Amino acid sequence: MSDSDAAAKPSFRDPRPSPERLTQLAQRVLSGDILLPRFQRQFVWKRSQIIDLLDSVRRNYPIGSLLLWQTRQKLASERSIADLEINETKPDYPVNYLLDGQQRLSTICGALYWSGTKADSVWNLAFDLRSGRFIHLDTLDEQPAHIIPTRFLANPSEYFMRVITTSAEMQAEARALFDRFTDYQTAVVTLGDMSIQDVGPVFERINSTGTRLTIVDLMRAATWSPEFDLVDKIDAILVELEPKRFAKIERKTILRAVAAASGSGFSAEDMDALRDLDADGLNDLVKKVTEAAKRAADFLSTQIGVPGDSALPYANQFAVLAEIFRRVPSPSKKQYTAIRKWFWLTTFASYFGGWNTGNMASDYGAVEAFAAGADEIENSSVPPQDSVWRQRDFRSNSATSKMLALFLAQKSPVDLLTGQKIDVGKSLSWDNDKEFHHLFPRAYVTREIPGGKPNKVANIIMLTSISNIKIRDQAPSVYLGKLREELGDEEFYSRMGASLVSKEATDAALADDYDAFLRIRAKDLQGLAMELSAVNETSASPDLVTDDDDVDTTD
Repeated sequence: MSDSDAAAKPSFRDPRPSPERLTQLAQRVLSGDILLPRFQRQFVWKRSQIIDLLDSVRRNYPIGSLLLWQTRQKLASERSIADLEINETKPDYPVNYLLDGQQRLSTICGALYWSGTKADSVWNLAFDLRSGRFIHLDTLDEQPAHIIPTRFLANPSEYFMRVITTSAEMQAEARALFDRFTDYQTAVVTLGDMSIQDVGPVFERINSTGTRLTIVDLMRAATWSPEFDLVDKIDAILVELEPKRFAKIERKTILRAVAAASGSGFSAEDMDALRDLDADGLNDLVKKVTEAAKRAADFLSTQIGVPGDSALPYANQFAVLAEIFRRVPSPSKKQYTAIRKWFWLTTFASYFGGWNTGNMASDYGAVEAFAAGADEIENSSVPPQDSVWRQRDFRSNSATSKMLALFLAQKSPVDLLTGQKIDVGKSLSWDNDKEFHHLFPRAYVTREIPGGKPNKVANIIMLTSISNIKIRDQAPSVYLGKLREELGDEEFYSRMGASLVSKEATDAALADDYDAFLRIRAKDLQGLAMELSAVNETSASPDLVTDDDDVDTTD
């Protein structure tokens, strides 16, 4: 073996498994001898998984080995596990960081030692001697003798005092359960003399199966150091975005922005390249992305009318915008126009619904060229035909639906029946979509129009729930006709226009002609989309539309 090969090989002693009792392992955790490094993911097991593990121990099934890393290096670690406080360790005292087995060891600690006060805690566990099953309790009240809280398994005197009044058969069952948890052993593999640089790759390798880690989890492990925790840094960026209502942007989206800021790009491979940077370099990138992300959020809210993350058509638009505003922090009027055009075009064309590695590389190059002086942010998007508005269903995860909502918000719509202003911010939060309703009522279309499909984007306007209840299943000719008589033509058509329903489309609705209404309104919405995207009608793609074209499916 060459000197270079020897230098590249991780240095740690051969790992050898040793059996340890579960009760001993739990005590090691609570004493601070076993710690959870901060790059571990949070406890994610469901209640059923907790029950399954305890039942496996009861039946003496194998539950898999645990992997520890013994070192004197001081790493950021969790100070609690399963709602239990962990003791402080002595200075310069070697500790064992848990690399694999967090969910299992957390379950054992919680089951044996929980003493919390929340009745709905996942650790409020018991064993029912009658049914022979582990159960979750929903109360802190005293239980019948045959229901034994699992925390008594760590206290022999309390445990057997509880079952003394039960039948001989139940006492035998209780004894067998106690002995099983007292004697059960599992393999523990301990690694020693291992450098911090080797922790990430080992952690990634052992966590490649089981509960799947996200790329953010993997990159947290790969880039972790005492001076840099990727998730903490991403969360800090999201905290900065909270006042701007963009705090729920996905962590992966922010990670893409960090990778782009490093000079690589937006892809998974580009994100993986962050492992080559040191803590200082990573911290510097985070500072730059933080400011760029805030500028991107300001652009979306002031220039586009996106009030928050839930109204953003595609999450990955934010990653590209962050890179744009990192490179061009103070755009000129002309540059703002180009950025707005790029946003509307990529939304209209459902570009990010199939954003692949080639697109990512192309977009990164386009942003780079734009920052260097190009007039536009080049993009290969081809807008669809106007049929998109009358063929796609209106739903909260659809970019076309969100585009319509943003169009309506720009018009400052008013309620058709009352004339009161619609709360656009509330509507665009998508937490409650009750202010989006059908101009041709759903029940009317279903009842009166053979084969009619009421939930198409072109049939949606903003309307208060109260007015929607008043309209119920009336024909448009009835409720709109009555409204026209009350308001007069000028005010009536003005209100319809504020809902992006033109006079021609309104007249089709007054005639109860659903097909004509959809066709005319789709053409009107198409015209607005083409105007904002600054493209010609001849640029539109063939009339091929599927219901899922505009759903974000990017990995």
